[in-house]
Amino acid sequence: MGAWFLANYVNILLILAVAGLVTLLIRSLIRDKKAGKSACGGNCAACGGACAGCAYAARCRTAKAGKKEERA
Repeated sequence: MGAWFLANYVNILLILAVAGLVTLLIRSLIRDKKAGKSACGGNCAACGGACAGCAYAARCRTAKAGKKEERA
C-alpha cells in the first residue's frame, strides 16, 4: 500500500485539489442562489435566454410585448 501511494501521490494531490475547487465553486453558487443573486443583468432587450427562469421574467415579457407592438 505504501509503495502504491508513493507512486501515485502526485495524482492523488491533483485529484484532491480539483475536488476542493469544485466544492468551493458549488458552495459559492449555492450561496449566491440563496442571496438572490443571478446572472441576469435585467437587460430585457438583450435577453438571450428568452427570460426562462429569469428574476425579471414578468418585466422581460412585458418589455418584449411592447417592442412587438412598436414594430407593428
